Amino acid sequence: MKKVLIVDDEPLARAIIKSFLQAHPDLELVGECGDGFEAAKVIAETNPDLLLLDIQMPKINGFELLEILPDPPAVIFTTAFDEYALKAFEVHALDYLLKPFSAERFGQAIEKWKSVAAENKKPAGSIHYQVPDEQYRVVIKDGSEIKIIPTAEIHYIEAYDDYVKIHTGKGTHLKKKTMSHFESSLPSQQFIRIHRSFILNIQELTRIESFEKNSYIAILKSGARLAISRTSYAELKAVLGV
Repeated sequence: MKKVLIVDDEPLARAIIKSFLQAHPDLELVGECGDGFEAAKVIAETNPDLLLLDIQMPKINGFELLEILPDPPAVIFTTAFDEYALKAFEVHALDYLLKPFSAERFGQAIEKWKSVAAENKKPAGSIHYQVPDEQYRVVIKDGSEIKIIPTAEIHYIEAYDDYVKIHTGKGTHLKKKTMSHFESSLPSQQFIRIHRSFILNIQELTRIESFEKNSYIAILKSGARLAISRTSYAELKAVLGV
């Protein structure tokens, strides 16, 4: 029997989905969660086959929940907002149910998932997408703890093999994302890539020093010293208006 978890912050929405699931006795409802933090814990405990997942929720949204899961289950989004449909399919969601949806439409989505599951198929490709709100915050999974870091608190981001190191005044955090991802998702008026290994929050910059011939170092308020590539130096000066 396949296991299903409902994740939605609205009790009425969860009740409606539960009533629709009664038409599918071959599915086991292993729980229902009202926010992404709770869902991450229940997913680790129950290992569901399918998430019926809302997007806009308190604490962390549905996309952020998927991002911190090491091996996300299949997903059918259930949401009142249509602007996230493209993002939903970029993360390989099987379907996107726009509230209010009917029992018939819900059943179609479930049958689609069963068909895919029966063939043991997984969508091809890796998940690469911009999380809504990531220009304002970054969600980090640190062991069993989930941390939300406002982007304003980021001093700089450093390349680190298949990860990046996110440096803040409170410490350093690892996240499995690329530098290119953050270069495109963080607000360009605040963050600039100054080197293949560094993205700088220009609010943290105190001065630029010459290092060697035609090379420069960015000095941050924290005392950190970051190399500036020759190609990025002109762009940094333009952003600073010098």
